[in-house]
Amino acid sequence: MIDLKNKLILVTGSGAGVGSGIAITFAKCGADLVIHYNRSEKEAEKTKEKIISLGRRCKLIKSNLKNVEECRRTVDEATKFLGGLDALVNNAGLTMPKDFYDIDEEHFNDIFNLNFRSYFFCSQQAIKHLIERGEKLAEFNKKDKWAGGSIVNISSVHGKLGFPGHSVYASTKGAINSFTKQLSVELISKHIRVNAIAPGTIEVPSYFEKDPSYNREFGNSLVPWGRVGLPEEVGSLAAYLVSDLSEFMTGEIIHLDGGLTSTMNLKTEKNN
Repeated sequence: MIDLKNKLILVTGSGAGVGSGIAITFAKCGADLVIHYNRSEKEAEKTKEKIISLGRRCKLIKSNLKNVEECRRTVDEATKFLGGLDALVNNAGLTMPKDFYDIDEEHFNDIFNLNFRSYFFCSQQAIKHLIERGEKLAEFNKKDKWAGGSIVNISSVHGKLGFPGHSVYASTKGAINSFTKQLSVELISKHIRVNAIAPGTIEVPSYFEKDPSYNREFGNSLVPWGRVGLPEEVGSLAAYLVSDLSEFMTGEIIHLDGGLTSTMNLKTEKNN
């Protein structure tokens, strides 16, 4: 188990799905959490209860991160509750598949503002808190060098591979990848690491809710490794990236996809 004892972390979009899996994994590793959500209130309450049952502190914050002021408020309120900030995980996002020809300005803005703009402005607001946390820790521990703050952006394989109906969504994920690289360079001097996780097919409860015909066997058939990924697996990788173990890693986009982006989709007798 990765050691996140007493780490103070905000995870956006963590009321349900992948974000919830990340937050619960962090709590199991010893972190205190702020769970951000917008619509999934019941699921967020369950996530909070689970984290508290693990003996960790947790607060829920509801906000619409499409709004820049709400991004700022969420980060500041989370930091105030936690008493500092060691890491920010940007996870909030929308998919909403739609044919390119049918996309209007409202649809574009809905996805872009949450999937990318919220990452940008939540990160911007978090930087001062991450720096202050480092300065505070340095006062109490002059012997060991501070491992640094951490920002983890949840991207997607769609940032690398095309798929019908995902022109806006995929564009935001490509932007997240570029943003991760750029921000990592800008924050090196501040000793803040910036990395991204690009998951492939990660099975969440909404899969079954949105499509009653979906089943695990079908999901497994889509992945070269032979099975779907699970939210806690994203959580385990994210835990490494916010831990002191990843102190030498920044600017990386890590694909967690069961070999999807490494496999050429060519139908042959051997790979059919």
